[in-house]
Amino acid sequence: MERDLSGTIARLADIGFTHVEPYAFAERTEELAAAFTAAGVSAPSGHAAVIDADDPARIFDAAERLGINAVIDPFVPSERWQSIDDAHRLAERVNELQTLAAARGLRFGYHNHQWEFANRVQGRPVYEHFVEHLNFDVILELDAFWSTVGGMDTPALLQSLGARVQFIHVKDGIIGGDIATSLPSSDSALDVPPSLSAAFKQQTPAGQGEVGVKAILAAAPQAVRVVEFDDYAHDIFEGLAASLTWLQENDR
Repeated sequence: MERDLSGTIARLADIGFTHVEPYAFAERTEELAAAFTAAGVSAPSGHAAVIDADDPARIFDAAERLGINAVIDPFVPSERWQSIDDAHRLAERVNELQTLAAARGLRFGYHNHQWEFANRVQGRPVYEHFVEHLNFDVILELDAFWSTVGGMDTPALLQSLGARVQFIHVKDGIIGGDIATSLPSSDSALDVPPSLSAAFKQQTPAGQGEVGVKAILAAAPQAVRVVEFDDYAHDIFEGLAASLTWLQENDR
């Protein structure tokens, strides 16, 4: 994407994707708009760091320009998920942002990593305290790989969350060993520390790992499937194509 944004999106369209989910879309809005038009794709959802943004309106403006209906914050680090007060503080901020988004005809939600489940408060994942404090119109994008790494029975989790899960990040991989324990709180989607590289490269296309993707998808038929890798040891386009083929054959 950094080297060739329009070529990357055109390649995704050639593989067979008709929708994409851009990250940090407010930083390259016009480039993305042109690339979407040229490739014939659209973006129902997009990731942006809205929770900590000084000017959320700028991000919502960009979403409207790109036709993005669901704006999803992808990341709040582990040190801010340590207590019930932390969970409630984050939920209140998300509720506030959902109100701002709704006034513009947009939806707003949150995407998890593993620490929201691995960090437990009063015997429960801190994510549960967060969700219980959310307004019901806040949407969730569940990253099923990371919830599984965090120790959850992800199909059961999806059934408990119900229709508020509107998007699922679909990826597979090895869920034990270093990948479950080596992730520091400073992880970010654009600046992956070297210590994470090997762990992320244990991710695989859907159906080729240990996550149990088929059962996960069956538990959330309402959710849009978003094929994603944090990183991949092989050709990224081949991995994306393999996931799409698997979904077409197995996601009934």
